[in-house]
Amino acid sequence: MPNKEIAGKSISLNDEGYLSDHSQWDEAVAAAIAEEEGIELTDEHWKVLRFIETDFAEKQAVPGMRRMNKIGGIPTKELYRLFPNGPIKKAARIAGFPKPVSCV
Repeated sequence: MPNKEIAGKSISLNDEGYLSDHSQWDEAVAAAIAEEEGIELTDEHWKVLRFIETDFAEKQAVPGMRRMNKIGGIPTKELYRLFPNGPIKKAARIAGFPKPVSCV
């Protein structure tokens, strides 16, 4: 597990760049990871990130696109606008969760 300095903290990452320990995550870490992805977090982004956090607590898995649409009420088009080029993977990484199983 490599470590990386993110938002002034040493964060444990897996080989794909996702946090290995969600307890190291906070909003400053999220903002720094988002910046690496070229994203400036807005209230719309936080709605998605908070849904992932809530759903993960319930299901122990990052929600897929369909669940984000139906349960989270976040349309696919909106997810791609907020998190271009792989919205579920990017949102999960920024939210401090593992790469979704449904993503290659």
